[in-house]
Amino acid sequence: MTEETSHAHEVREEAVPETALKMTARDVDVYYGPKQAIDSVSIDIGMDNVTAFIGPSGCGKSTFLRTLNRMNDTIPIAKVTGRIELDGEDIYDSSMDVVQLRARVGMVFQKPNPFPKSIFENVAYGPRIHGLATGKAELEAIVEKSLKRAGLWDEVKDRLHDSGTALSGGQQQRLCIARAIAVDPEVILMDEPCSALDPIATAKIEELIHELRGRYAIVIVTHNMQQAARVSQRTAFFHLGTLVEYGETSEIFTNPKQERTKDYITGRYG
Repeated sequence: MTEETSHAHEVREEAVPETALKMTARDVDVYYGPKQAIDSVSIDIGMDNVTAFIGPSGCGKSTFLRTLNRMNDTIPIAKVTGRIELDGEDIYDSSMDVVQLRARVGMVFQKPNPFPKSIFENVAYGPRIHGLATGKAELEAIVEKSLKRAGLWDEVKDRLHDSGTALSGGQQQRLCIARAIAVDPEVILMDEPCSALDPIATAKIEELIHELRGRYAIVIVTHNMQQAARVSQRTAFFHLGTLVEYGETSEIFTNPKQERTKDYITGRYG
């Protein structure tokens, strides 16, 4: 082991102590048919951090994000190899209940996608199918708590029976976050959650990410570097399906170790 690789290893250990590790990925490859989209990615996701994945369009960041809750299973030609663990359990093991996994590792998509149901039903749906509430009062309490955590309660408390699709784009995205929170996940994956939103709605989502930090492990894919700098404590830079660099956000943005990261951060490509 060279001095340099040994140092890199130490940095990683120091930045994500074993106790705070929530998910680990080792040598993960993703193929869509014969095309390799992700090439041997290894990364640790800490519980107390917001982790941002950045990189040019088509670099694999969303594809890799989708491996963390097996969303790629929904694509017939996708094949994932390597090992991904949640609290030390291999999530691709045949004994893993995928429905249960997706309750533990929730996902918020690029475009807000509320169900064509009432605001209340959007949030109550998950707790109901997972049997998390014993009665109506408990279900109502979960819905209220989730909407409060998503910063939406005050805006919708008097119209819980209106359709979720009647809300503004930013409100719909917060409703989708409330829906993810309602099943009490451990990890929340966000795939460019603000790209369809205006600056005011974006600021509200970013504020919300700050408030949720530490309660859930959060991973956000963003093409907006300023957003990554604002909301995350750790940043992973992807390029052409590989993980080029991963470290503390402040370091990645001010003192990247890799030339490719520097070129991307300074706008030389991407």
